[in-house]
Amino acid sequence: MMRIRQLYSMCLLAGTLLSSAGSPSIAKTQNNLPVAADVPAQPLRAQVRTIIDTCNALGSPLPYNTITAMAAAMTEPKEERQVERIQQILDQNCLLALQINPESRVTVVPGPARPTLLQKEWKLYLIKVYNQAGVTAPLHPSSPELMTGIADKNQDHWLDMKVYSQQNWVNYNGNDPAPPADKPLTGLPVEYRIVQIYSRDAGMRQAKLRFDVGQGTQDLGFRNEADMLFRCQPTLEVTLHVRDEKGAPSMAMFQFRDAAGHVYPSEVGRLAPDFFFQPQVYRADGEKVHLPAGAFTVMAGRGPEYKVETSQHVFDATHKSLSVKLARWIDPSAGGWWSGDHHIHAAGCKHYTNPTAGVTAADMMRSCLGEDLKVGCNLTWGPCFDYQKQFFTGSIDKVSRYPYLLRYDVEVSGFGSHESGHLCLLRLKNEIYPGGDSYHHWPKLGLSTLRWAKAQGAVCGPAHSGFGIETGTTDLPSYNVPKFNGIGANEYIVDVTHLVPGADGTPVQAVDFMSTCDTPYLNELNIWYHTLNCGYRTRISGETDFPCISGERVGKGRSYVKLDKQLDFDAWTQGIHDGRCYVSDGLSHLMDFSVNGLGVGENGSQLTLNAPGTVQINVNAATMLASSAPPSPPTDSYWSVERARIGASRTVPVEVIVNGKPVAKEILTADGSRKSLSFQVAIKQSSWVAVRILGSSHTNPVFVLVEGKPIRASKRSAEWCLAGVEQCWKSKQQFYAQTGETAEATRAYDHARDEYKKILAETAAEAE
Repeated sequence: MMRIRQLYSMCLLAGTLLSSAGSPSIAKTQNNLPVAADVPAQPLRAQVRTIIDTCNALGSPLPYNTITAMAAAMTEPKEERQVERIQQILDQNCLLALQINPESRVTVVPGPARPTLLQKEWKLYLIKVYNQAGVTAPLHPSSPELMTGIADKNQDHWLDMKVYSQQNWVNYNGNDPAPPADKPLTGLPVEYRIVQIYSRDAGMRQAKLRFDVGQGTQDLGFRNEADMLFRCQPTLEVTLHVRDEKGAPSMAMFQFRDAAGHVYPSEVGRLAPDFFFQPQVYRADGEKVHLPAGAFTVMAGRGPEYKVETSQHVFDATHKSLSVKLARWIDPSAGGWWSGDHHIHAAGCKHYTNPTAGVTAADMMRSCLGEDLKVGCNLTWGPCFDYQKQFFTGSIDKVSRYPYLLRYDVEVSGFGSHESGHLCLLRLKNEIYPGGDSYHHWPKLGLSTLRWAKAQGAVCGPAHSGFGIETGTTDLPSYNVPKFNGIGANEYIVDVTHLVPGADGTPVQAVDFMSTCDTPYLNELNIWYHTLNCGYRTRISGETDFPCISGERVGKGRSYVKLDKQLDFDAWTQGIHDGRCYVSDGLSHLMDFSVNGLGVGENGSQLTLNAPGTVQINVNAATMLASSAPPSPPTDSYWSVERARIGASRTVPVEVIVNGKPVAKEILTADGSRKSLSFQVAIKQSSWVAVRILGSSHTNPVFVLVEGKPIRASKRSAEWCLAGVEQCWKSKQQFYAQTGETAEATRAYDHARDEYKKILAETAAEAE
């Protein structure tokens, strides 16, 4: 055995090609890496797709010719040829090749890719792994040139290096001594991994790059390391001059891409205030961005109410500045309609947990400013709760800059009643439920949490409402009863029937609003329509759940609240409570909705008719669509104005809704112009009335009572709600039992059953 090992080592040193199970050694020939033959084609194709998608998501796409060649290779009729061509193509992007021999020893040699880096930036490379041992341990990188932290000034410590895994960048962005475990190798004979390398310096820099798969896997003669000379290009400090539509200094959103489509500053490894899960950065007038010299496509904008401008710029030693003048297509705030997102987070989901437990208020404020989002509700939830709770003050945060307001409140998520439906609790005076100082002791019954919050005068509603209440149809309303097995507006079907003591002891609704815009609108609107048909007066509010459901930007889902006076957070949330708002993706607007002159949210939104009759409905509508339709509908947004586009035209339907059904419609050209619309609608019985651009925006309702009778608009809706209570109980009772709340939950559900039975008895069959 010893003799065999000695011969094997000598062959490696001589660069002789050896084969084990069809895999060659990694001695290079003519600057190319050897191709392994006995590799299953399907897993290799899957790897290719993952690598392409990951590089795109990280803002560092593979070269276009690589992707097109890869697409052609994967259509080769013979799988053996596919395997050969895929390796030949991907190998050209490999900085290193690693061989894990049958004894799990690791050998490293340089690959064909040129070792170039950019100062103060991360760069992605591929590494090829010949895994003759079928090892499934993580691949560990190291180097004597690694920095020990961002403050490391040692002239020989100039780089950082990681093998990419999504978990590393979700949970680790910094210099924590114990980052999460790397993703293990698959054990396939050949696989490709992404390595990320950062250079602190510019100029020529030498590094010894080492890899192993655990203790004792380093090869003899230090062959698990490769000496590489990197050419690190310096960056330019580019100053940005930003003015809004009035000529005032402003914050804006910027995207910088080079000719290859690479995003700068690199998304990989970003730390706050820039977010690594976004291609854009936010910069205020006079702030700077580091870019390499060269040509860039620059996108600049400021949220959905502004036009996004795309331009070409070349930056070099004599051109190190950029001036941007922002242009609006609409300004609802000029008419008193103030935008806000009641559900954003500064920790959890895509945010990192190291070196800090999420990001600060100042970081989130930049996003609000850069998206022209007037109100941001920063909700602390399970992840990082004990760190983030320090920012709660019961008032707006000190980083707020009028008219941009940021406030910390709570989402019950990851604790307490989250299995029966997450809850957004706004305008709290105390952020922690009595009985502890964290989140471990909260009740499972959502109604108990709502009682506590409403006693403080809070404004409350379920988060991401559409989860768990899918009906399986595209009907609206749908009479299929969902499973009530998710984290959306599930227990809502019970809680909406309850009154609880308010801040002054007077009974108030337990639920004020339903969250919309961040889950499928058919789910959200269906349960809302049914409860409105039963006479309940829950309003809707727009949210993003940034960066959990979407990390694209804050304010992707919005509420536009009408205020007659200066913007104030308490007044804004009261507007949500009163329904004096519409929800939108920000690209369509339904302002000044009124019925017989009664504005939505005024006087309880209640209009009285002495007898059935005709009412006049007015609304000022505006929408912005690109002149040509995209090749396919949006897949990353549950609410999007593109979903409302009529065919390939530049038009959308504006519909009047009575008791959940459209009764009138006008086609609106989506060129950004504002149009005053009027409708005459017959009201035969007590009803709720609203206006929508389905899939993009929706007003809150005005309640029209005929002859003083309550709204009992649909017997089938009452039956649906009653069946929903039964189904929700089947799904959720197990969670209440965990904390001994079964008796209290039983009373809450029995109350809901009784209420819906009463409503059902009061609803005449002809109401249909």
